[in-house]
Amino acid sequence: MIPPRILTGQVLCFTRSPLEGDPATAARIDEAVLIENGHITRTGALSELRAAAPQAKIERYDGHLISSGFIDAHAHYPQTGIIASWGKRLRDWLETYTFPEEIRLADPAYARDIANRHLDLTLANGTTTVATFCTSHAHSVDAFFQAAQTRNLRAVAGKTCMDRNAPAALLDTAQSGHDDSARLIARWHGTGRLTYAITPRFSPTSTPDQLAALGALWAEHPTCLMQTHLSEQVEEIAWVKSLYPDARDYLDTYEIHGLLGARGLYGHAVHLTPRERARLAEVGAALIHCPTSNTFIGSGLFDLAARIADGHRVGLATDTGGGSSFSMLRTMAAAYEIGQLTGTALHPAQLWWLATAGSADALHMSDRIGTISPGMEADLVAVNLASTSAIAQRAGTAEDVWQALFPTIMMGDDRAIAQVWILGEPQS
Repeated sequence: MIPPRILTGQVLCFTRSPLEGDPATAARIDEAVLIENGHITRTGALSELRAAAPQAKIERYDGHLISSGFIDAHAHYPQTGIIASWGKRLRDWLETYTFPEEIRLADPAYARDIANRHLDLTLANGTTTVATFCTSHAHSVDAFFQAAQTRNLRAVAGKTCMDRNAPAALLDTAQSGHDDSARLIARWHGTGRLTYAITPRFSPTSTPDQLAALGALWAEHPTCLMQTHLSEQVEEIAWVKSLYPDARDYLDTYEIHGLLGARGLYGHAVHLTPRERARLAEVGAALIHCPTSNTFIGSGLFDLAARIADGHRVGLATDTGGGSSFSMLRTMAAAYEIGQLTGTALHPAQLWWLATAGSADALHMSDRIGTISPGMEADLVAVNLASTSAIAQRAGTAEDVWQALFPTIMMGDDRAIAQVWILGEPQS
């Protein structure tokens, strides 16, 4: 049995979503949090928690914010090694960088190296859960899940299925994509803290037969997630139209093949039609906002405020390596900047919520991770609110916790991550 642990600092406890009502009143700050057997037991005054668990070890993080760990709802771990390559448009990026690098993961040893490297980098940045695309090689899924399992992480992954418009070395078939995915589901889905996501890369790289096969697979395994890309760039939408001339729109290429549902994760979703927005909201699907990627590759500006007003579930993600940072702090900063350009100044509470509870909700894991409250899994991060001199001098004049936190959102990096806990166990 793991000994109980009490963490002290500024413990951020959301009491409701800051996307509704006054965001400044959506959370409270407690003095301490009690962790027992990998879960949060209670929060409150240190004296109360010491009385409840006198045997607990006390760890002090004065001047730090203790939060739920960050949750990255859309990433490409195989692209770890090519992050921050000189950017082009989407198809150029795939052909110049992504596909050649994914071919390298045909080597199982290289796949294992990249999986471990990715999780080391994300943990160093305070990210405790990642939902990732793998490559079309089944062993790339094994590599990622094994690396996550070694670290006891809650994680989501799936074999990327592609049977056209990609190099021959990466192509599967409708049948093999289905069968490989089915075997991986049997091996990994629900094992420990792992969740499988059925993963067509996007409609241009899958034939109708493959999308139909994966839709049938999802119907057979409805507790799986399904992740893909949607309406990232205007050229991509035109490409989809040429490949699926009978579809009503991009979303329809998924819908008619059984790939639209509440457990669907639709990356980017920048250029949606009114019909697409209505259908996605109606089924409760998640839109995954990838702000650093959308600016780096020039995709466009995701109107977060409008999508929330439409009733959409929204998660936040790095989209590494098309995204230009492993840091969810940098991702929050980019979301703020895009919000400014689309007419909404996002509050620090809203940004932090999206990187934690919002992404947990998108992944259908909000009953286990994403907030600090009794019964939740203790995947936590301690954030130093004065990690650099520039941040410290601004935070030093703050009048409340949100003013103190905002400089770290805008200027912070891995230096701000003082400690990470997975199920209550420190990671360094």
